[in-house]
Amino acid sequence: METVAIETRSDFALWAIERAKEIVAQQGSDLAIASRDMDEDAIREAGQALGSAISEALLEVFDGLLGTDEG
Repeated sequence: METVAIETRSDFALWAIERAKEIVAQQGSDLAIASRDMDEDAIREAGQALGSAISEALLEVFDGLLGTDEG
């Protein structure tokens, strides 16, 4: 993943939209397939992976914000 400079609210909005698209493309399809197949274990695993991807994205931007305050 490339580093993006977020300097304005608009920059953040664009980053959030693109990041959400990536997460849905990568994790959402696994969840949809598991749901279609009605595989409870796969649904649980895919749901956890989706939640983890969202959390990681939020921490990624938070860590970036912390880096600007410390420097």
